[in-house]
Amino acid sequence: MNRELEYMFVQSARVWIPDAEEVWKSAELTKDYKNGDASLQLMLEDGTSIDHKLDPKTKNLPYLRNPDILVGENDLTALSYLHEPAVLHNLKVRFIDSKLIYTYCGIVLVAINPYETLPIYGSEIINAYSGQNMGDMDPHIFAVAEEAYKQMARDERNQSIIVSGESGAGKTVSAKYAMRYFATVSGSASEANVEEKVLASNPIMEAIGNAKTTRNDNSSRFGKYIEIGFDNRYRIIGANMRTYLLEKSRVVFQADEERNYHIFYQLCASANLSEFKNLRLSSANDFLYTRQGRSPVIEGVDDAKELCTTRHAFTLLGINESYQIGLFQVLAAILHLGNVEIKDRDSDSSIIAPNNRHLTAFCELVGVTYQDMSHWLCHRKLKTATETYIKPLPRLQATNARDALSKHIYAKLFNWIVEHVNKALVTNVKQHSFIGVLDIYGFETFEINSFEQFCINYANEKLQQQFNMHVFKLEQEEYMKEQIPWTLIDFYDNQPCINLIEAKMGILDLLDEECKMPKGSDDSWAQKLYNTHLKTCSLFEKPRMSNRAFIIQHFADKVEYQCEGFLEKNKDTVNEEQINVLKASKFDLLVELFQDEEKATTPTGQVPGTGGRTRLSIKPDKGRDKSSKEHKKTVGCQFRNSLQMLMETLNATTPHYVRCIKPNDFKLAFSFDPKRAVQQLRACGVLETIRISAAGFPSRWTYQEFFSRYRVLMKQKDVLHDKKLTCKNVLEKLVQDQDKYQFGKTKIFFRAGQVAYLEKLRADKLRAACIRIQKTIRCWLARKKFLRQRSAAITIQRFTRGYQARCLAKFMRRTQAATVIQKYQRMCVERKRYRQKQAAALAMQTILRAYMARQKYQALLREHKAIIIQKHVRGWLARCWYKRCLEAIVYLQCCIRRMRAKRELKKLKIEARSVEHFKKLNKGMENKIMQLQRKIDEQHKDNRLISEKLVTLESSYASESERMRGELSRLRGAEEDAKNKANQVLSLLEELERLKKELSVTQQEKKTIEDWAHKYRDEMEKMVSELKDQNGLLKKEKDDLNRRIQEQGQQMTEKMTRAIAQETQQLETDLNEERSRYQNLLTEHLRLEEKYEDLKEEFAHSSNVSKPGHRRTDSTHSSNESEYTYNSEYAESEEGHRAGDDVTRGMDTSLTLKLQKRVTELEQEKQSLRNELENKEDQFQRARARDDAQFRKARGAELEYESLKRQELESENKKLRHDLAEMRQSLLADAATGAGAPGSPAYKVLLDQLNASCEELEVRKEEVLILRSQLVSQKEALHHKDEKETMTEPSVFAQDVNKLKDADELKQAYVGLKDTNRSPRSMLPVVEVRDLLSRLRSAAPDLHKLNEDGELWLVNQGLKETIRLLEQQLQTQRRTYDSEVESLRGELQNVKEENNRQQQLLAQNLQLPPEARIEASLQHEITRLTNENLDLMEQLEKQDRTIRKLKKQLKVYSKRIGEMGAGQTEGQTSPGQMVEEPIHPVNIPRREKDFQGMLEYKKEDEMKLVKNLILELKPRGVAVNLIPGLPAYILFMCLRHADYVNDDQKVRTLLTSTINSIKKILKKRGDDFETVSFWLANTCRFLHCLKQYSGEQAFMKHNSVRQNEHCLSNFDLAEYRQVISDLAIQIYQQLVKCMENILQPMIVCGMLEHETIQGVSGVKPTGLRKRTSSIADEGTYTLDSIVRQLSAFHSTMCQHGTDPELIKQVVKQLFYIIGAVTLNNLLLRKDMCSWSKGMQIRYNVSQLEEWLRDKGLMNCGAKETLEPLIQAAQLLQVKKKTDEDAEAICTMCHALTTAQIVKVLNLYTPVNEFEERVSVAFIRTIQTRLRDRCESPQLLMDTKMIYPVTFPFNPSSLALETIQIPTSLNLGFLTRV
Repeated sequence: MNRELEYMFVQSARVWIPDAEEVWKSAELTKDYKNGDASLQLMLEDGTSIDHKLDPKTKNLPYLRNPDILVGENDLTALSYLHEPAVLHNLKVRFIDSKLIYTYCGIVLVAINPYETLPIYGSEIINAYSGQNMGDMDPHIFAVAEEAYKQMARDERNQSIIVSGESGAGKTVSAKYAMRYFATVSGSASEANVEEKVLASNPIMEAIGNAKTTRNDNSSRFGKYIEIGFDNRYRIIGANMRTYLLEKSRVVFQADEERNYHIFYQLCASANLSEFKNLRLSSANDFLYTRQGRSPVIEGVDDAKELCTTRHAFTLLGINESYQIGLFQVLAAILHLGNVEIKDRDSDSSIIAPNNRHLTAFCELVGVTYQDMSHWLCHRKLKTATETYIKPLPRLQATNARDALSKHIYAKLFNWIVEHVNKALVTNVKQHSFIGVLDIYGFETFEINSFEQFCINYANEKLQQQFNMHVFKLEQEEYMKEQIPWTLIDFYDNQPCINLIEAKMGILDLLDEECKMPKGSDDSWAQKLYNTHLKTCSLFEKPRMSNRAFIIQHFADKVEYQCEGFLEKNKDTVNEEQINVLKASKFDLLVELFQDEEKATTPTGQVPGTGGRTRLSIKPDKGRDKSSKEHKKTVGCQFRNSLQMLMETLNATTPHYVRCIKPNDFKLAFSFDPKRAVQQLRACGVLETIRISAAGFPSRWTYQEFFSRYRVLMKQKDVLHDKKLTCKNVLEKLVQDQDKYQFGKTKIFFRAGQVAYLEKLRADKLRAACIRIQKTIRCWLARKKFLRQRSAAITIQRFTRGYQARCLAKFMRRTQAATVIQKYQRMCVERKRYRQKQAAALAMQTILRAYMARQKYQALLREHKAIIIQKHVRGWLARCWYKRCLEAIVYLQCCIRRMRAKRELKKLKIEARSVEHFKKLNKGMENKIMQLQRKIDEQHKDNRLISEKLVTLESSYASESERMRGELSRLRGAEEDAKNKANQVLSLLEELERLKKELSVTQQEKKTIEDWAHKYRDEMEKMVSELKDQNGLLKKEKDDLNRRIQEQGQQMTEKMTRAIAQETQQLETDLNEERSRYQNLLTEHLRLEEKYEDLKEEFAHSSNVSKPGHRRTDSTHSSNESEYTYNSEYAESEEGHRAGDDVTRGMDTSLTLKLQKRVTELEQEKQSLRNELENKEDQFQRARARDDAQFRKARGAELEYESLKRQELESENKKLRHDLAEMRQSLLADAATGAGAPGSPAYKVLLDQLNASCEELEVRKEEVLILRSQLVSQKEALHHKDEKETMTEPSVFAQDVNKLKDADELKQAYVGLKDTNRSPRSMLPVVEVRDLLSRLRSAAPDLHKLNEDGELWLVNQGLKETIRLLEQQLQTQRRTYDSEVESLRGELQNVKEENNRQQQLLAQNLQLPPEARIEASLQHEITRLTNENLDLMEQLEKQDRTIRKLKKQLKVYSKRIGEMGAGQTEGQTSPGQMVEEPIHPVNIPRREKDFQGMLEYKKEDEMKLVKNLILELKPRGVAVNLIPGLPAYILFMCLRHADYVNDDQKVRTLLTSTINSIKKILKKRGDDFETVSFWLANTCRFLHCLKQYSGEQAFMKHNSVRQNEHCLSNFDLAEYRQVISDLAIQIYQQLVKCMENILQPMIVCGMLEHETIQGVSGVKPTGLRKRTSSIADEGTYTLDSIVRQLSAFHSTMCQHGTDPELIKQVVKQLFYIIGAVTLNNLLLRKDMCSWSKGMQIRYNVSQLEEWLRDKGLMNCGAKETLEPLIQAAQLLQVKKKTDEDAEAICTMCHALTTAQIVKVLNLYTPVNEFEERVSVAFIRTIQTRLRDRCESPQLLMDTKMIYPVTFPFNPSSLALETIQIPTSLNLGFLTRV
């Protein structure tokens, strides 16, 4: 032991140390522990170093932590170290990290409330757990329920599931799920579902028994035990519910933040209802019993709505409305009674005020008198031996009596409701066994504990004792089974505590004794307890600071109880006179509650309790006196008796334990409070289970598992052939202390901690091996690296030396070259220097000689120049004199000319002022200046006249002056006139001055006008630029419009393509769904048929008298009816021999009618499915038309948009034109005022710009018109296309008419169309055919002698022909649809091309001038209209030709019908002969010994044929020795002969007998795969033969000429083909189920548990729940078993001649089942979610794929069905750390749902220490990334899903005439024809 401790407590070892906050905290040793050390050097997880002191007395070391690979185990007993911190940590890891709420602890299931809805309770989960061993799957409440159900059926022993826990821990939910499991797995034996009834009682029991407490908003204040009864077939037949410990004191008192029972608040919340007006209720705050807790409302709960739920549940359980109102009336009376105010009259008496409102309401509600009730509420009756006294009560006692009465009434009501709930669940069937579900409270301890907690803890002591004994018993049985020596395990026995409570002179006994004392009190009782038990019992203690309390040491904890109230609650006294008043009530329901004590109690014998939770009584006796005595028993006595009865019931059953844990007090989802959890673990016995397990041998391994796990610790020489001896030898070497382990028969048992020790040895060995491997690999890698470096160094040296040698050679060459260069360079330098000197000397000589020559030249030149100067000077002097003379003359001329110029200038200035000058300067202001000029001319004229007059006057004046000088005296008289003339001259001068001023003003105005013109020109230039910009925008918009037209055309094309693809895909999906639904209906129909046959057989066995009889088959039944109702002659004859008709006659009529009704419904639903298929086709056509309409609508919207755009452009153009007109008018107005000149340059420029803008606008307008015309042409083209489609629709009917080649087909078409609702379009031709065939029908009074008028035969043939025509029309519509799609695509392409052509033409037109552009547009429009007219003419001619052709055909048909009618009238032939007349002549060429492939048989041999060929045929011999499908060929050849002789009855009976016989043989041998496969192949071959030889063109493509001659000639068996197809579907589904039953036990073992690659995954330690071993033992299924079975399936189906396509569908279905079952088990098994298991799965899947490849089935879709499993295996193996890993996982796992991905990540468990767990943060990252996925939240795959099957047509090349019938079939009565 010391050696092991020293080995375990070493550096880096992890331990647990106590902690105040977290209870236990993990730490790591930083120093090895040595024996004798007083402390341990530890380091916490946060890095803090501490010195942990050891207890100097005990020297106990801290608890060791388990290895990481053991953390998170399913079973706590699988942990190597079993102690409290290990249990707490394991639960926390599973709950927080893995989101697993269930954990095994030995035989206990620990369930932690997640406070969140989890998807782990669906039907698929139930199916996954059904039939599984408890240790094979992850812990679950369903596993416990399955174990109980299995043990009940196997051991024939009743079972119990005990669910306990604190309030809010989830007890009720766990019990509900357990009951749901039983109801789902076993099924209900009656029509009503018992589970639904039990669940319907939940709202009622919660309303009357649940209340809000400080810990739980919906706390159950009572316990219940539900017994679910089963019959001898272990099907649920009924249930019974017992209730315990109702907390009656809550009715009259609630603590703070608590509520009364929910039902009171529900009534108060619904007080405004009309039916509750008489209850006089109001708010809950108005009543004493509902307001004491000061918390009347629960957040998130609608009490009024809850009352509706409660009332609905009452109705479901048979409590009618009147009883419900009565119950609510009693409850309202209790509330009013609580508000009755009792006042003091004096110190010893009390009184109630008269006419108290609440007491009046109480009396009216319960039907009692006010006086009696008010009197007995304040008084009581005392009886003595001789007299009776009436004593008044003080107010306090009266109030207590009132409250006691309220509690008593409520308890009576509670029991009455429970009794009626049990009545609703009762059954008349004899109960064979039962499973009880006990939903009971756990151990409770509060700050103040009273009588209620005492009773609860007393019950838990009893349950804990039973639990301990059961655990001990299981341990003992295990040791004895394995034959190992064992000793008594020391476990806590709480019998002393139970004796302290219930033994003689115990606490309950003393309490009852004190209650009998006249003056007994709580204080005196406490003193008796102290005196009796304080010194004698160690479990009883007295508090130090109190004399009215006591302490009991329970198994879970010490609890201090307050003695106050114990006696009163134990007595539970009620005033008997008050009860008598209530018994005298006029209220029937209240009288029923109190009329008898026996009737008032529940069937379990419960008597209403008192102030505690409740009290339980033993079963009531029949006598009234004894019942009265029982009523006087104390609560403690009754509770003890009832608890004893409960323990007897539990001891008589096999218990299963579920301990519910409340993880926190705040109801937070997946939040774990260690303190609260460890308290509950201690209280519920989980830790005690761990302690008992740890005291023995908790770890158990089989020898094979131990060998596989610890093989690494063995040497090769230690491995022997005997595994058991090998394990013994190894253990003796590894573990020295032999007490640490024991060897059993099949297992090795280890003490606690030994597995961890072995795991450490194994980990160390593996670590050393890893280090050695790493060392070797690193050495090899280092040597490889060294060799590579050495080789690289040598290579580098080689290249370096070569480089250096090349550099040296290069240097030497360069040196030699440099020497040569220096030589030649020096030579050049010297030569250059010499040549420079020579050149310098020559230059100097040249310069000197040149200088001397120039000097001489200069001297000569100077002399010559001097001569020239002299010559020129002399000439100049002469010229100067000449010039002076000339200048003088010119000056004189200039003076004269100047004088003349001045005169001319004066004239010019006058002319400058004239209008002509202004006109020349400014032509733009012509009009104004002309006006001014005219005005000035007039003024000049006036001035000239005045001047002339002035000159005249002056001349006259001068003459007169000369004359007057002489005659001065005579002219004095005329002086005055001269003065006047002078004044006139002055006025004229003033006028002249004024005119000058006006001229200046006119000049200023001219300048102003010029400035305005300049400004206006700038504005116009700006406007023109803006117009140009707008023009550019218009061009851009035009381009955008063109581009949008193209894009929208492309989008519409793409949209149409996508819509067609989507519609096609949707139709395929809908077709598959409808096919699946139809096949499911067939399955349901088959199940009903089987049930019907079972009932017939069961009734036949029970019947003793047989009455012969015969049931006539109605000849009017169709072939479908004959199939589904078994009305064939063969079936009748065979059942007649077996007295089957008597059985049918004796059956239950209602059941027969129900089955017939169901069959009719199935037929109707089948027909509705067919109609729905046709509707789908019509919907597709309508959808296509709707898409076309949407396309046209979108196109119209585009055209409207273009029109609006064009209108907008036109309006803008109009606006611009209007602005331009206004501008011109303003200019003209300005010109009119004379402010401008029209001929000015500025005016011309502005006018030119405006004209250019107008021209540009006209161009744009023409472009818009052209665009509009093109859009209109496209729109007309689309409209023209629609008209073409409309005009071509009648051609469909023409094709149908052309197919009717002769009068027989016309007749059959008429009969079929007569009873079929046709569309209006196709009704017209039918009416015409009806008129033509009127004579034909009148001439056929009797056809085939079926009945008098042959109407039934006509109807039958007509229906067949109608179906054929409908199928042809459907195919025609499909072809039409395909052609229309192609035509639409072609037209769309044409539209695109036309659009491109129009755009090109538009672009060309835009480049033309405006006139040519308009002409081109008109030409284009004319061309388009001409083409359209030509197209219309062609279509019109085509329609005319079609009409003429139809008219000719109609004449031909009329002529034929007339000839036939005349011939029949003359010959008077029968209908049968009419069919065989030359209309369809049977021309069968006959030769000697030339067989036609037909078999003839007699009518009486039909039974023998069916018997030998179907019922007694052995598939194995036929499949091996004969050709595949031989029975199908023989049956078809017999059918051909019946068709050949035109015997419809023989055809019908043969087909019906065949179908019924196949069904019979499949029912008899439906579990035999070979039989089912054989008849599936033959049924399909028979179906193919019916199609191949039906005469339909679609099935005759691959026939030979000879085979076409063998087609059926007289009968259309299309209906029977559908019946046989349905039969094939049923056989296929039965085949799948048969194969699934064979494969089911192999899948999990072969795909998951078996190690295909040995040694990859190691076996982990298991707990008490034995897990299925992954080691392949003898008889264990492996992957090879699955592959061999698949090969056997495949070879058998191939031998039977099954169609290859059908084989592919079967294989796909099988692979889906394999993948779904494997994945579901993987999701429910934590031990399977590891890296190594992922590798195993991927290898197994690769083997399956290899099998598919070998069989050539890779393209059948089977591999795709395994994709979820493949991705789950990949998910187990990929890296799971970073965000990149999360992204990769989300991309990879597209076939898995989010729930499945998260589940796998949560379940991922490392098998070795070298693996790492998935962090919670990574899982949350995955959830965040997958949040937007739209998928089902379902966790498991549906293993019951069957893909819809199809039977593709597979014609046979085998010639019927070549088939030989072997003699082994005993068919000698058949004759080949």
